[in-house]
Amino acid sequence: MKPVKTRIILIAVFIFISFFSIIPSIYPNTPGWWKTIIGNAQMHLGLDLQGGVYLVEKVEVDKAVKEKLYKDYTDIKSFVKNRNIGIGKDISFKEGYILLDNNLTKNETTVSTLKNYLKNHHISLKLSGKIISFKQSALSRYKKEAVGGAVEVMRNRIDQFGLVAPKIARQGKDLIVVEMPGVKNVKQAIKLIGKTARLTFKLVDDKHSLMNALNGKVPKGDEILYHVTYNKYTHKTAKRPYLINKTVLMDGGAVSSANVQMNRYNQPIVGVSLNSAGAKQFGQITTKYTGKRLAIILDNNVISAPVIEEPILGGNASISGRFTMAQANNLAIALRSGALPAPVKIIQNNTVGPTLGADSIHDGILAAIVGTILVVGFMIFYYKLSGLIADFALIENVLFLMAALSLFGATLTLPGIAGIILTIGMSVDSNVLIFERIREEIRDGKPVVIAIENGYNKAFFTILDSHVTALITAAVLFYFGSGPVKGFAVTLSLGILINLFTSLVGTKVIFDIISNKKELNKLSI
Repeated sequence: MKPVKTRIILIAVFIFISFFSIIPSIYPNTPGWWKTIIGNAQMHLGLDLQGGVYLVEKVEVDKAVKEKLYKDYTDIKSFVKNRNIGIGKDISFKEGYILLDNNLTKNETTVSTLKNYLKNHHISLKLSGKIISFKQSALSRYKKEAVGGAVEVMRNRIDQFGLVAPKIARQGKDLIVVEMPGVKNVKQAIKLIGKTARLTFKLVDDKHSLMNALNGKVPKGDEILYHVTYNKYTHKTAKRPYLINKTVLMDGGAVSSANVQMNRYNQPIVGVSLNSAGAKQFGQITTKYTGKRLAIILDNNVISAPVIEEPILGGNASISGRFTMAQANNLAIALRSGALPAPVKIIQNNTVGPTLGADSIHDGILAAIVGTILVVGFMIFYYKLSGLIADFALIENVLFLMAALSLFGATLTLPGIAGIILTIGMSVDSNVLIFERIREEIRDGKPVVIAIENGYNKAFFTILDSHVTALITAAVLFYFGSGPVKGFAVTLSLGILINLFTSLVGTKVIFDIISNKKELNKLSI
């Protein structure tokens, strides 16, 4: 009787823990101490059940590579000038490579100097004849880093929405899948996630004519950018052109924090704090270019272009641009989370409304209830008292599974509900194998107690084999699947492991209790 007592206590403890764990998922207003005991674990509803946004975005990695190459181009150009081995016209930037003029390549000493510079400072570049380009290994690495960096930036931005169980994952070489269940302002979320938020500081070119540039005569090394504003009263967009020097004096990588502030006219602005290196660099820039206009540019839009009246040495700056409070807040979030290393393009956008989610929950729960009732009824009808014992194990199975999902903080999706229903079927299937074995033993004239023992022993390896193969399938689905498929795999895997316990231990302990209380001569099976 001692082993039976041990198993009874074990099952009772599991049932108590399961009920204790499920309550916070059913009643969100559970007291704080309750949640503290279980580690604040709670099962969450997925995108398809509570509504939200599902995005597939493509990272334009070629633009990130081009930008990196252009930065290397400006560095090489400065090196050539500083070493007096050439002039600016000797180097030109092309699509995908840097071209050297004959004045540089005909001199072996100059070529050797350039190769040493590339070796020591630009290990990702190679010099072949007149062309400087990326090494293939570096090219692959930059593309991979661009996607990885985009994932991290997006994750930081999504975290600031305060969403429950958002998901963001890389898919393939340059795709990112984003799931945001329960997001309220869908348009704002999509806009913020896809915002490159690349902050740069460049000089305004006041030496050359802006009018000539607008007529097609853009000076070499310059570009035309616009300050775009939207009038909420007239609903018209105004664009003011600026002639900007392409050289980036500083970028947003030095930003340590950004927050919304109010200026003296009670208008929202974004206050920016720079890290120590950025503060020093910004101080040097504003000292060197005092009296000139410094353009603050975000994603190729000129936010403002104030005159540097005096050196700014404190490491604090502000960005103003007639923002609304929402615009200022979004800009602050984007700057705090960092710039995307490359632009992203949305190639799939599925928005699930909360009404559709509620319908999915209703249909899923209804299917689970109907399926459970049919299975429970069939087992009692076909196996009588033994069927009732199997139904007890089935209820245990579902209870333990829901508790496990809650304790792991898992996200329940519609495919996850399908996994629960499939687990119910597997639970019954295991007991059917055991009961049929017991029937065979009884037909062969074995005593009931021995028939029960033999039935479990003979069915053990069959049940184990079927569960292991199902578990392997679930593991493959989890590894190669994404989103809802992973939710199904997680639910199925937990259900398989729990079912092994409930079918082989949960029902066996009840048969042992019955056989220990009285001498069994007949079994209702």
